[in-house]
Amino acid sequence: MSGTRRVFPEAFKREAVDRVASSGLSVGEVARELGLHETVLRRWMMQFGAQATGTLRRPSTQAVAPSPSDLAAENARLKRENDRLRMERDILKKAALIFGAASR
Repeated sequence: MSGTRRVFPEAFKREAVDRVASSGLSVGEVARELGLHETVLRRWMMQFGAQATGTLRRPSTQAVAPSPSDLAAENARLKRENDRLRMERDILKKAALIFGAASR
């Protein structure tokens, strides 16, 4: 490596950030088009993104909360399943005792 650092004018940086926001392309694709490293473009997005586009574009990672009626129905289903599994466990315990005593 030569060690020389490339310097870009602020107008170029803003145009690159606007390209990501308006083109629908990923940050990596725009960075490759411009001959930049992806992290450089991401840093510019943090620096200029909120000013140029209003807010940074990020995918929504928040899940939609289930409704209270859905939660109540799921809770009731789980309680029924829990009761059924306890009953099956108790039956198997009794069967093991019976078969264990018969083999002695």
